Amino acid sequence: MAKTVAYGAFASPITSDLITAATIGLDEVRVDGTDIYFVERRPSENGRTVLVCQKPNGSITDVTPPGFHVHTMAHEYGGGSYTVLHETVYFSNLEDSSIYRMAPFTTPKRITYTEQMRYADLVADHIHNRLLCVREDHHEAPNVQNTIVSVSLENGEETILAQGHDFYSSITLSPDGRQMAFLAWDHPDMPWDKTQLLICTFDAKGRIATTQEIAGGTSESIFSPKFAPDGSLLFVSDRTSWWNLYRYDNGAITALYPREAEYGRAQWVFGMSTYAFCSDTHIVSSYCTMGTWHLSLLDYRTGDALDIATPYTSISQVQAYEGTAVFIGASATKPMSVVSIDLETRQDRVVRQSSILIIDDAYLSLPESIEFATADGQTAYAFYYPPKNDFVQTDPQERPPLLVVSHGGPTSATEPTLDLRIQYFTSRGIGVLDVNYGGSTGYGRAYRERLKGNWGIVDIDDCISGAQYLVNRGDVDGKRLAIRGRSAGGYTTLCGLTFHDVFAVGASYYGVSDLQALATDTHKFESRYLDGLIGPYPEKLALYKERSPLYFTDQLTCPVIFFQGLDDKVVPPSQAQVMYDTLRQKGLPVAYIAFTGEGHGFRQKQNIKRSLDAELFFYGKILGFTPYDDMEPVEIVNL
Repeated sequence: MAKTVAYGAFASPITSDLITAATIGLDEVRVDGTDIYFVERRPSENGRTVLVCQKPNGSITDVTPPGFHVHTMAHEYGGGSYTVLHETVYFSNLEDSSIYRMAPFTTPKRITYTEQMRYADLVADHIHNRLLCVREDHHEAPNVQNTIVSVSLENGEETILAQGHDFYSSITLSPDGRQMAFLAWDHPDMPWDKTQLLICTFDAKGRIATTQEIAGGTSESIFSPKFAPDGSLLFVSDRTSWWNLYRYDNGAITALYPREAEYGRAQWVFGMSTYAFCSDTHIVSSYCTMGTWHLSLLDYRTGDALDIATPYTSISQVQAYEGTAVFIGASATKPMSVVSIDLETRQDRVVRQSSILIIDDAYLSLPESIEFATADGQTAYAFYYPPKNDFVQTDPQERPPLLVVSHGGPTSATEPTLDLRIQYFTSRGIGVLDVNYGGSTGYGRAYRERLKGNWGIVDIDDCISGAQYLVNRGDVDGKRLAIRGRSAGGYTTLCGLTFHDVFAVGASYYGVSDLQALATDTHKFESRYLDGLIGPYPEKLALYKERSPLYFTDQLTCPVIFFQGLDDKVVPPSQAQVMYDTLRQKGLPVAYIAFTGEGHGFRQKQNIKRSLDAELFFYGKILGFTPYDDMEPVEIVNL
């Protein structure tokens, strides 16, 4: 009779070394003619982001040379860090926050020289020989000024074109170069709360002559305006509670294809795109229903739409050229990839994969989409990944541990894609529940607004309800429940551990422990985010303290491991340090691992490996299993 193996102790080929060695990040897809550009984030190069291009013949080459890091810290999260026109690239370099120009077969040439500026949403305006971009001025930080500027390609001179709002994004130029449209919003709103869509005309010298508000206002979030080939303006709006497509033409706004689906995403970064023009009359667009993304072809004049079957459940960064769509796609069995698809033959082709690993189906856990009852008669959603390892025999009387994952944001979402970090746990015998708690995107504005004033309540109620649903169903062991989260998900994790007696252990990655400290010590983009999630500060100071785990550590009775980047400007390291010190003094088993040179999210290969292995090691010590892997021990005080 074969020997049974404890859940959590399975041998798995999906190791941290394998994940970090064979995985890259993919982002910011663009097209220039039939050339396909995208950004690769390479952990093996200390997280450096490199601009890459595929030519029509299939050859793929690095565009930016070593020493350059194509990234911007605008809004701290970046995006929109480059543009390309006729094979000439303009990009923001992280190392000096400057814009560079790079023509074919040349070295990058610096255009701007002030490191206190950050640039995003770069758009080439060839008619006026300039770049248009959002500029973030940090000369008088923390009083950061956001504007739209033009940058002369002759001498780098910068001219302010639009100012007066707290934030700007999504610059788009009309085909004749005479008009510019963009989004603007002001504190305390976030871009998924309320934005304005403005359109302006240029005079002969490229100065703004007129400006008009087209859409937006109270309880309307506008996303991704784009001029069509015929000069009309398309945009996404949630005025009907769903982010749907609209067309503005000759002063009139028309809904293109009304439906209960999301054609927009939470605008955490610049340069997001869910649709693109693939001909003079059609757009190819992605849309989300019940947490899963789809692709469609839509005639933007008539509103006629036709779905395009693809094997991908996550579709982002949609771009197109004549008859071809390009996007970043992923599914439960396919790693994140840059994909092109012929819209006539429906044949798709992988340009670049984030991972070259081929996972044996014997180790691959497929997600189950579940919905379950939660507090106040509501329904919440999640993806459950059961333990999967066909080469292991377990005790039929034993139920596996469950790791509940609360995503970041919190206005964001998780999607059913091949995440090797999830497979790392499931292939070792730990189930994973990836929760789209109330407040997540992809389910309409009403679901998104369940978190209004209720952060730290609705999100953790939904995480607990999802875990209890699986316990009641008999899938997992109710006494071995763990929870983990990153950033805002770390806050949900700490709330779940502090204010509820459900979880046996938790892991907080750069999580929030003190809401008051976050409200007074974070960057401009999120500095008023908590007004909507908690309440206005300092008027609601008592509520901020009431929802902060730091002030209630006397209620916390289970072990926690903390991971933190010491260069984090979003959630300062003090948040983790104070929490760790408090738990250590209290006598609870606790561990704290800090990484120099890391910000809000880990980019370096060795740190990604260390955090993943340390998390598993910590769970093993607390939940009573010994990981099969030979890994570096973690110093756990009070154990």
